[in-house]
Formats: sequence, C-alpha cells, structure tokens
Amino acid sequence: MKYALIALLMLPLAASASSLERLKQFLSGTQTARAHFKQIVLDRQLTTIQEASGTMQFSRPGKFRWAYDKPKGQLIVGDGEKLWVYDAELKQVTVKKLDQALGQTPAALLAGRNEIEKQFQLKDLGKRGTLEWLEATPKNPDGGFDTIRMGFNGDLLDVMELRDQFGQTTVIRFPDMERNPKLDPDQFKFSPPPGADVIGE
Repeated sequence: MKYALIALLMLPLAASASSLERLKQFLSGTQTARAHFKQIVLDRQLTTIQEASGTMQFSRPGKFRWAYDKPKGQLIVGDGEKLWVYDAELKQVTVKKLDQALGQTPAALLAGRNEIEKQFQLKDLGKRGTLEWLEATPKNPDGGFDTIRMGFNGDLLDVMELRDQFGQTTVIRFPDMERNPKLDPDQFKFSPPPGADVIGE
C-alpha cells in the first residue's frame, strides 16, 4: 500500500442524475488541480496501519505528481507517456508505460481522458453527511482495487476511499483542492537521480 496513491489519482463515474452531475462538473471544469492530501490505510478490522501526507498536482490528460512529505522520499510522476515511482530510501525508480500502468486506477480517473465508463461500473451511493458519494467497480479485476468510492462536496472532490483485494482500505482526503491553477510544466518531468536503480522500461 506504499504507493496506494498512484492508484490514488482517479475519478469515478456516476449513475444517478445528481451524482453524474457532480462528476461532470468536476471533469469538464477541471483541467488542472493541486491539493494537499492526507492518507491513512486501514486493515480489515479498520485499524490504522499507515499514515501519509503530501501534495498532489495533475494536468489532464495524463500528467500528475504525488509527492509525499510523510514518509519522505516517495514520489509518483506521470509525464504523459511514462509513470515513474521513486523511493529515495531504497534508491530505486520503477518506470512503466503510462497507459499500461494507469489502466483502471484512480489516477486514470483524475488525470485521464474521461473514458471512465469503459473501465468501471458505476453506482450512486447517495448523500452521506455533507458529501455526495459514488462507487466505481473496475471491470477488469486485475486493477488492484475492488472498489473506489469518491465523495464530492459540490463540484469538488473531497475524499476517496479505495478498497483493495486484501481487504485494506485507503482513505485520501483533499482538504484544500484548488481547481485550474497555473502549474509549472517541469513538475511533471522526472529524471532518475544519479546512482538510483531503474527497474522497468
């Protein structure tokens, strides 16, 4: 679950009129975004087993950056063609073709081309508290997650809940998401640091 966020970067589809409207407003009105995030991972008994925080940015289609403040030294970058995952502690870089790596992940939903219905089955979960909730179930069971739930506050994404095939749940909150900021294109570029082992293409 160290890199659950990579699977962290995507939006779900909606089935009801109100939920669909929330999603449409977000996708059609958001070309770029940035936010701080707070992430926790829960086991089957809903006990917290990991906490993380950092910043995320995306520029559609296909470009995003997840930088972890806690734990330090973890970075996920999509440059539009490749997906880079860097672990400073291990001095290791993993690289894959972006289309193969994203597939049916949350990142594909947020930074992708809005082809969500091709890859997910959608269910409207209605309102819970102050948020409108959607559930996306990958049509391909090899996507790494059984379900992805997203909570919208108006037309902003507020929280994502990702349940994986091991029964663990990753909850990611975006307390201050900013829509359509001007982003530095260099944030979506990555070069392996000197001495790092590079695994993949």
